Amino acid sequence: MIPLRSSEPHYSTPSATLAIIGANVLVFLYELSLGSGYRLNYFIARYGIVPDHLALSSVVTSMFIHGGFLHILGNMWFLWIFGRGVEDILGHGKYLFLYFACGIAAAFAHVLLNSNSTVPTVGASGAIAGIMGAYLIKFPRAHIVTLVFIIIFLTTVDLPAAFLLLYWFAIQFFNGVGSVGYSQASSGDVAWFAHVGGFLTGMGLILILPTKQRARPWY
Repeated sequence: MIPLRSSEPHYSTPSATLAIIGANVLVFLYELSLGSGYRLNYFIARYGIVPDHLALSSVVTSMFIHGGFLHILGNMWFLWIFGRGVEDILGHGKYLFLYFACGIAAAFAHVLLNSNSTVPTVGASGAIAGIMGAYLIKFPRAHIVTLVFIIIFLTTVDLPAAFLLLYWFAIQFFNGVGSVGYSQASSGDVAWFAHVGGFLTGMGLILILPTKQRARPWY
């Protein structure tokens, strides 16, 4: 299921969301300039999260590195769909705090459960999962127009945000439980518990962060 748009109106320009997307795209373009050999592998190993010998700076730098076109496209699209509403109610500063706090929590959740892994982990998925968790708390009744694959057919359905996000979270959680005891490399290179940790952190933080009053819609 791929979310296409949300029914929730936005009342301010999503400057922070656009800035995050822009920064990720710029880093990805730099990755492309490195080619597909040693230079790229070195870049990922240096700035990605390697639980076996964790560099604290990589907890942040890893959020801006992606493993391919589908990886960055999927992450940035989910951030665009769900980030605008959360930024709207928090304001730019608190939104950025939430984003990075969730990304850091996601990274440590992954490290905690994969402490001996030497596989670099990259991507903004954990931080974006936190934004999705915050969206679930604040906009559970919003409707998300979603692209659904039914065998060989494609169609769109109007799904409640609560259903879509809880379904997504369940997939992350049960895949994470199923991957326990396996290396990240042997479980599809997906840091499932980073997603879980980020999502739960977003749900918790949005409950204590003050929100601002909304004005008129922005489209």
